[in-house]
Amino acid sequence: MACRAAAVAALLWSIFANSNAEARGPYGSISVGNWKGGAYTHDQTGSFSHCAAGAQYASGVYFVVMIDGNGGWSLGFMHEQWRLRTGEAFPLTLTFDGQQPFNVHGVPIADKLVRVPMPNNSALISQFRRAKAMTAYTQGQLFQFNLDQTGQLLPVLANCVAKIRQSGLASAGDFSVLPAAKPVAAAAPDSGPAKPDRLFDQTGTGFLVSTNGHLVTNAHVVHGCVGDISGNLSGEAPAKLRLVSSDETNDLALLQVTGSFKDVAKIRDKAIQSGDSVVAIGYPFHGLLTSDFTVTTGIVSSLSGILNDTRFLQISAAVQPGNSGGPLLAASGDVVGVVAAKLNAIKFARATGNIPENINFAIKTGALRDFLDNSVVPYQISDAKAELKTAEIARNARGFTFLVSCKAKAKEKETAKN
Repeated sequence: MACRAAAVAALLWSIFANSNAEARGPYGSISVGNWKGGAYTHDQTGSFSHCAAGAQYASGVYFVVMIDGNGGWSLGFMHEQWRLRTGEAFPLTLTFDGQQPFNVHGVPIADKLVRVPMPNNSALISQFRRAKAMTAYTQGQLFQFNLDQTGQLLPVLANCVAKIRQSGLASAGDFSVLPAAKPVAAAAPDSGPAKPDRLFDQTGTGFLVSTNGHLVTNAHVVHGCVGDISGNLSGEAPAKLRLVSSDETNDLALLQVTGSFKDVAKIRDKAIQSGDSVVAIGYPFHGLLTSDFTVTTGIVSSLSGILNDTRFLQISAAVQPGNSGGPLLAASGDVVGVVAAKLNAIKFARATGNIPENINFAIKTGALRDFLDNSVVPYQISDAKAELKTAEIARNARGFTFLVSCKAKAKEKETAKN
């Protein structure tokens, strides 16, 4: 395995050197789970080039993670059966644990090897370190990887780079042994108090599913909340909401408000179809636009989301920040999904050169019902076939659609979903 890592890392080095020279190594060792590697040098000059570690997958793909001497990081993929055209970059979409995808580019540097330069994006690095699974989608193909111990791998690679840069190859050893953390020095007596976190108003939408006050919303709507979470029906005073449970993988959260309620959302028992009409109810840009909820209409565009994720519906009904967690209703007025996100038009345009229109997503009722069943929450299902006017659907939804709000730390706002 170590020899295999050396061969792949040597090929990857040729990109950094902009030559056909190969790399020598590994010097020292990296061993984190199935990841094996070390430090590598330029074959001709002998100067340090990068630290890398790789792992073999059952699919035959060899996956490498590397950090160069300047702190830039890259991924590499190799397969013996690939026949790639060197130098022709192609778009690649990476998704970690089903979260928001990242658009990058793959660069073939040999007929069997692809290098993927990774941006120094803190959100991307954080997701890679925490993720349990990664998918890579390109040119109609989807590759899946279990990310075992990547949380430990990146610090080890960084330790390898730091040691070689500080003391040269003479310091090469077991880079997997990280240096002990330095104790934090006590604050000077004249140091001022710590600067408090800046808070902002975080809002979303939720809807009642039980007469006992259980509400469903998105997990990201209440993620990072500091203090109380509030909720209220349109025109009524806010009440305190209690977080009962959450499922970050499927982006669902269960809240509860004290009281007994007559009007609750009913979940449609019959499967929704592509082309069916839908209505989205929610509180977008609350405080900037109307204080009442808004109503938008559209159709089900597809029965799967990004990268064919079958947990989601793609819908054309317009949604905005604040719609998250709101009910997506069929023409009968029954819930057929939970509004979750809209496609990031700016990132998509940068990656493809095209501006997307009316591409939004909702979580299907299958995931919703599993979540409620696991939380032991009663809910009502319906097989209503009669179609209602949009005004009637909105009027009925007024009795079970909540504005959900809280105070959240400013740093949470930067990575919040729409």
